[in-house]
Amino acid sequence: MTAEPTVAEDEIPGQPAGRAGQNARSRSQHQRRKRIVQAAAALASRGGIDAMQMRTVAERAGVALGTLYRYFPSKDDLVVAVVGEEIELLERSIERRPPRAGTSPQRAVEALMRATRGLMREPELAAALIRSLLLSDVQTDFSDRMTGLLLRAAVGPESAASDSGADDSRRVMARALTAVWTMEMIEMLRGQAGAEEIQARLEIAAARLLGD
Repeated sequence: MTAEPTVAEDEIPGQPAGRAGQNARSRSQHQRRKRIVQAAAALASRGGIDAMQMRTVAERAGVALGTLYRYFPSKDDLVVAVVGEEIELLERSIERRPPRAGTSPQRAVEALMRATRGLMREPELAAALIRSLLLSDVQTDFSDRMTGLLLRAAVGPESAASDSGADDSRRVMARALTAVWTMEMIEMLRGQAGAEEIQARLEIAAARLLGD
């Protein structure tokens, strides 16, 4: 069993008090959280979700088991965090290389198919995410982030920023398209649809939801 440290891992002995000390602690906590998520992702990539045992993740990340549970109270929380890293990679990819298709719906579908390919590199992780979205009580910003990503891909960052209101019709439609994509991912994970079939259906849905 991993022993709990005598000094809390969120505290830095000898660190000066005040704002500088708080900033250093914040950086340390961020780095520790990232190390945990990276350890979990590495285990999942080699052995699937079954390999992502909390104790094994803690040992690989070099933290006490109690510390891991302070950051991630459950395995579902950890799965969501790992997939959050995938979404962050996708967001950076969209920012560096925006979709070039001719229309807003086509650009949205291009972004969704990039997300599909990224998640399906780790199908067990993708399945765990979908399961956590459908069955878990874990709070996640997955839908909000995917909706924002779709808007940025479809209409550009400036126009997406102007659609920040929860009742904006274009944002509502982008969120609906995110829900359609989630259901299509379930079909793919069940082996009931391939990438080409999913893309064809997404193109129809995007044209109806995001078409001018």
